[in-house]
Amino acid sequence: MRFIFNPCSGRNRNSRLLPMVRDFISARGLDADVAATEGPGHATELAREAVAGGCRRVIAVGGDGTMNEVAQALVNSPSTLALVPCGSGNGLARHLGLPAAPAAALELAGDPDALAVPIDTGSVNGRPFFNAMGLGLDAEVSRRFNNLTRRGLPAYLRTALDAFFRRRRERCTVTADGVAREFDVLLIAVANSDQYGNGAFVAPGARADDGLLDLVAVEPVGVPGALLLGIRLFLGSFDRSRRVHRIQGGHFTIERSSAGIVHTDGEIHETGAVLDVFVRKASLSVVVSRPSRRSQRGRSPGTDSSGLPFALNL
Repeated sequence: MRFIFNPCSGRNRNSRLLPMVRDFISARGLDADVAATEGPGHATELAREAVAGGCRRVIAVGGDGTMNEVAQALVNSPSTLALVPCGSGNGLARHLGLPAAPAAALELAGDPDALAVPIDTGSVNGRPFFNAMGLGLDAEVSRRFNNLTRRGLPAYLRTALDAFFRRRRERCTVTADGVAREFDVLLIAVANSDQYGNGAFVAPGARADDGLLDLVAVEPVGVPGALLLGIRLFLGSFDRSRRVHRIQGGHFTIERSSAGIVHTDGEIHETGAVLDVFVRKASLSVVVSRPSRRSQRGRSPGTDSSGLPFALNL
């Protein structure tokens, strides 16, 4: 195993988590090492080295950006991804039902007998994403949020509100399964999971193992409409608004009026006016929690009708 630790992710900053990881490896007698990232892209490099060196599991200790960089190197490889979520949103980790507490997350990630399942991954203009990508307000909020020194849900909401008041609409054409539809949008998100993170369900009921992506286009709204959409986002009814259009598919072409930015799992990139988005089915192996009796009794977003974590109902 290789643990890839991002010292700049969320609660990893000035924390005791790195010594905790090292102590965990030593106490469990694991055949593992831990490597700290030194800058953007380094996690991908470290993960590629791990795959080439025969590591059967690579553990990302960080946020969504770290997860994205590590997972890039593991797509269609024999290595399995495990997550110790330490970021602000932790969207994919929450969707998978992984433990939020570092100690519990380490126990699962480092368990040689932990359950691993295949999930889908996405790509936009050649850039991989694993939880969600987006444009418009979606990308602008990510751009602003990445420049903050203090993270977390309150900071995200303040950033989103400020970006909303400086919003602009875009005219986009979305083509799916040969059918083109035009939208005036505030944002477009393409989700592999059901949420951005922090329980904000942009695509309620979406699954990362169904061979499909969920495109969510949001029409321009005023302040009252934005407040209602914000409430719906956390109540799991976002796509029931008449201002929200949702399309499922394996391949989307999004055409906008000019080049601009997109985000992939919260990381910002400059792209052209035409975006080619597609799913890669069952292309990444990920460690997930086994179902508990408690999870079987109730149902929540991210579970199927049996109440089991989605990935266990393959």
